[in-house]
Amino acid sequence: MTPRTLRVGLVSVGWMGRLHSRSYLAARAHYPELPVRAELAVAADPDAGGRAHALDALGYQEAVADYRELMARDDIDIVSICSPNFLHHEVALAAIEAGKPFWIEKPMGRTAAEAGEVATAAAARGLVSAVGFNYRHAPAIAKARELVRSGAIGDITNVRVALLADYSSDPDGALTWRFLRERAGSGVLGDLLAHGADLVQHVVGRIQEVSALTETFIRERPLPAAGAASHFSRGAEGGPRGAVENEDYAAILARLDGGAVAVLESSRVAIGPRAEYTLEVYGTKGSLRWDFQRLNELQLADSHDGYRTIMAGPGFGDFSRFQPGAGTSMGFDDLKTIEAALFLSSVAEGRQLAPSAVDAWAAATVVDAVLDSAERRSWVPVPAVAVPEAVLPTVAAVVR
Repeated sequence: MTPRTLRVGLVSVGWMGRLHSRSYLAARAHYPELPVRAELAVAADPDAGGRAHALDALGYQEAVADYRELMARDDIDIVSICSPNFLHHEVALAAIEAGKPFWIEKPMGRTAAEAGEVATAAAARGLVSAVGFNYRHAPAIAKARELVRSGAIGDITNVRVALLADYSSDPDGALTWRFLRERAGSGVLGDLLAHGADLVQHVVGRIQEVSALTETFIRERPLPAAGAASHFSRGAEGGPRGAVENEDYAAILARLDGGAVAVLESSRVAIGPRAEYTLEVYGTKGSLRWDFQRLNELQLADSHDGYRTIMAGPGFGDFSRFQPGAGTSMGFDDLKTIEAALFLSSVAEGRQLAPSAVDAWAAATVVDAVLDSAERRSWVPVPAVAVPEAVLPTVAAVVR
């Protein structure tokens, strides 16, 4: 049977928009049985250079300046939303209004309220979604979840997550939108720790209560040159500076459903770690460790002989879609290809298979509770999220 074609509309042709585009095409090669195929149709970006790249390098058929033009078109079936944080809520609601399933990067809104509005609206329309929680797609994480949920390492006692990076460690890095509360919302919490919250909830269970502190170590940055938007943009030397409005660092104590406790830490200014994103889960019969920097490895202790390192291979998530055997590594882009395939499958089957808008809302409630706790200097409960009963019965699943 000839696969059905889904015409893709892309909002924003930055790094992540380009990765979404490549991932749609790669999904065809790695998941040949998919009943749908993505066709790169229209890209929207106010920047002429972005539009040119969409046409010349990515192979889009058309490019427009205004995303609203894309949403109004009946020949666009699905949408990828890769714009800056402050536009996620607005663009997602436009996609929902247009009845288009969407794949969106996190954070889905600047606050949990914005994320909840998107999740609730999508559920009310019966739309599937996908959210860029790419680290949960690492085959070693898939195996970790299997081991935890099967009881292989016993009852879970405690969890440690650390997401340490250096992308904002240069004090002369420009004061882009990422450092402004009105445009980014939170800082490292929405950017990195949302991934950590998702990993904890995906592998172990829901975070129900937090006690946290946050800190901003670089309090002023040089104003950006025109067009600067990247994590790595630099300000003009000797030019005016402005205040950083959100946090560089966060540390959290948490309690999970089921009685386990957790420690989460995240920094965007840690000199040394480039992308040290780690998950450790401890149980009464053993423990496991994973580090994104060695994403094809899982350390497992299921006896009293200490850790042994297991290479990801066939039987670890979707590993065999990409490599024939253990020892040949997968990479970051492959995780987004898995995400693209899950989104396309969700649309084709009319049921939620990819991490959903509700999962993004669940992570956003953790972020908001952390900010509240840090301000109040006290324990704060994390509300459980729920959406009205929808056409798609699995949309409301938060921890699957």
